[in-house]
Amino acid sequence: MTWTVFLAVLLAALLHAGWNAVVKGSSDKLAGMAAMAVGHAVPGGLAVLLFPPVDPAAWPWIAGSVALHFGYLRFLLLAYRLGDLSEVYPLARGSAPLLVALFSTVVLGSALSGMQLAAVAVIAAGILSIGLARRGRANPSAVAAALVTGVFIAAYSLMDGVGARVSGSPVAFFGWAALLGAIPFGLYAERRRPGLVLRLPRLAPAAFFGGGWASFTAYAIVVWAFTQAPIALVTALRETSIVFALLIGALVLRERVDLARIASTFVTLVGVALLRFAR
Repeated sequence: MTWTVFLAVLLAALLHAGWNAVVKGSSDKLAGMAAMAVGHAVPGGLAVLLFPPVDPAAWPWIAGSVALHFGYLRFLLLAYRLGDLSEVYPLARGSAPLLVALFSTVVLGSALSGMQLAAVAVIAAGILSIGLARRGRANPSAVAAALVTGVFIAAYSLMDGVGARVSGSPVAFFGWAALLGAIPFGLYAERRRPGLVLRLPRLAPAAFFGGGWASFTAYAIVVWAFTQAPIALVTALRETSIVFALLIGALVLRERVDLARIASTFVTLVGVALLRFAR
């Protein structure tokens, strides 16, 4: 992985942490999630217009991406209803890199060195430990929902990684996925709460205007990176967004950071260093 790709994915991780800080601060998780998903439509449409068109062979992958992102959002909402953010989010994001690495090597035949696999494992261990170190008894239903969410994250990462390569235009590929993906989640949110979609700019303006653009930009960078480096390595590096989230929480939101989280962050950063210099 070159320095350009490495730093670009870290920027995407920072943007990802930023919009999550906006959304997680909302007491109305459905409105926040819907605002982010529907907010993707504008930057997605612009990407489709401004970047080269995708190869027609990419359309099945775009359809798969839309379906998997919808499943991810649905199960993430379920996990948030069943458990706390500090329990659910690290389990979901930390399990995904392991699943992507396993599928990439066993099914796709990606050639990852022992050091690269070790870097992915260390990053995943650091992220997972943030959730596992949480005090109090875990809710089994919340843990199950979080792990299913992790499966969806791994699945859409693989779908988007392969699809972006097939498309020949990775940003336009994600532009179509984001533009079309706003429809099913918007319909779902409208069914759950009639009239919600039209009220999103007022109910969740930060998530709708800022979060949608930040989230789109972050993942567009990641989809481009999928065409430049192994999908498993990009996925693992992207999930370091949780480290940025902890820093934002501590420095901006003045949240308490205990010794266990500091240790988990250190482990994650060791994994990042291994990944950068692994061959």
